[in-house]
Amino acid sequence: MNLLTLTIILPLVGVLALAVAPRENTKAIKLIALFTSVITLISSLLMLTKYKFGVSGFQLVTSHSWFKVFNINYAIGIDGLALVLILLTTVLVPIVIVGGWNESENGRWSVKTFYALILILETFMVGEFAATDVFLFYVIFEAMLIPVYFLIGGFGRGDRAAAALKFLLYSLFGGLLMLAAVIGIFVVSLHQGPGSFDVTTLSHLKISHNTQDWLFLGFFIAFAIKAPLFPFHTWLPGAARSATPGTSILVLGVLDKVGTYGMIRFCLTLFPEASKTFAPYIIVLSLFSIIYGAFLAIGQKDLNSLIAFTSISHFGFIILGIFAMTSQGITGATLYMVNHGFSTAALFLVGGWMIQRRKSSQIADFGGLQRITPVMAWCFFIAGMSALALPGLSSFVSEFLVLIGTFTRYPAAAVIGTVGIVLAALYVLILVQRALHGPLQEGNEDIPDLNRREKFAIAPVIIALVFLGFYPKPAIHIIDPMTSQVMAQASMSDPTPLAGK
Repeated sequence: MNLLTLTIILPLVGVLALAVAPRENTKAIKLIALFTSVITLISSLLMLTKYKFGVSGFQLVTSHSWFKVFNINYAIGIDGLALVLILLTTVLVPIVIVGGWNESENGRWSVKTFYALILILETFMVGEFAATDVFLFYVIFEAMLIPVYFLIGGFGRGDRAAAALKFLLYSLFGGLLMLAAVIGIFVVSLHQGPGSFDVTTLSHLKISHNTQDWLFLGFFIAFAIKAPLFPFHTWLPGAARSATPGTSILVLGVLDKVGTYGMIRFCLTLFPEASKTFAPYIIVLSLFSIIYGAFLAIGQKDLNSLIAFTSISHFGFIILGIFAMTSQGITGATLYMVNHGFSTAALFLVGGWMIQRRKSSQIADFGGLQRITPVMAWCFFIAGMSALALPGLSSFVSEFLVLIGTFTRYPAAAVIGTVGIVLAALYVLILVQRALHGPLQEGNEDIPDLNRREKFAIAPVIIALVFLGFYPKPAIHIIDPMTSQVMAQASMSDPTPLAGK
């Protein structure tokens, strides 16, 4: 069996094991889910050993006919973009399971259902990043909504039903636009050959400018909702407030990357002329996301809402790097996807433990935690410093590449983008001051520090933040060939340096 296919189906094997596990034995259910996620991680690491570095194009490719009459195939493969996001997925799922060991026990449904949904979502996320058939990609894009809807609506907090429904409606609307575009590009391919959904074949189609524009918008709006990009972002704060910390990590840390992944995989490569046409407008929207998300984060009193708005700002940086259409920008944006996944995981993990201990998500209620929970406070501090892109932590490298890549083509946009860095320092430092320092708030006296399980869960995330901050070369080495291929397929080139003129 193809190793990539094995990585995709392993979580489903775990779901089958959960199905026969006794419902009342919650410990066995959690151990089965954890064991399955670890085996899936090992499979993805084996996939990494089989990957040929420095080579562009898809690897570990397999294809089987699905609906032959429409030439729809189960076609999968990975390049540097898909590989780093699959690794991010398989690393974060076991961390979510260990870190949120008890968060499934207060839901509307059973613990078994919670972990089954987590594993099903893992299969969909890995399959989505691996899909090289556009129709298969669309099917998984829509199928992912089901486990997320039930994870938020069934196991969340507060107004979870409304948050889940809003997420579903926004995503379904985007999915309908994508479906129309998928059908449209298939019709175009029929006029130039036998008709295909293969992404490589479609990238060689000759499509008129007007048709490209409409097809581009169908894909882009769907991805902008998923990312989320201003003004398509409004579903996110409610989902972040209502979901469990583990669900929030998977949604913001991985699932939302499907949007920015799709912008590179489909928008740039299938519709290069339309991408160039709309790039200036998208850059304006990305700048709005950066500034708007940062300003709203500064004024938040709820911890989960603050993290959600910081993510809107960070996704603005990612999309800015993509549509700057430079090699530094695309590489930086891809690396940013990975780094944001880890920094968001750290914030939601530690933030979730703080909320669980204090029985409140209000930032003002956490004052003075540095004195009584030093390990938890330091972990939260490092996560916050990564979110503001402190040099030496992972986000700095990716944010620097995005801004450098943007400056070479759009200097004004890069300058405006740097304002987001200043605002990030404000919302993170204000958060750290209010939550960790100052006088000890009443009710915090007996809050315990991190236990052994929680330290075990957060340790690999902190290591990743530091390692990728000091030594990002391995990740960039994987990403660079993909960047070169995307630039070539879209007939893009880096601007001539000013010194060379």
